[in-house]
Amino acid sequence: MAKTLEYKGHPLQRKDNIIYYGSFADKYIIMMQILDTKKVKDLDVATKVSVQLQLTDPSIKSRDRIVKKSEKDSLYSAIDVAVVWLERALSSR
Repeated sequence: MAKTLEYKGHPLQRKDNIIYYGSFADKYIIMMQILDTKKVKDLDVATKVSVQLQLTDPSIKSRDRIVKKSEKDSLYSAIDVAVVWLERALSSR
């Protein structure tokens, strides 16, 4: 079985242009969606990333699950925000 990628103690999973940060077993998860990229040499680098703090409760409509959202101009700044939001959300249970 493949080891899950982790960052600061929480799992990171990518599917296409969406990156989930956190565990679906917790009350909250972060969804980062890469909205735009540019080529830097032969790499696609994110230039616009949507960050959303979401409730994981499947009984809530998907649009109502969004607690906070923001847009960042790089994956690094998106992950910085994601870490802070997730830590705060999970510690305020």
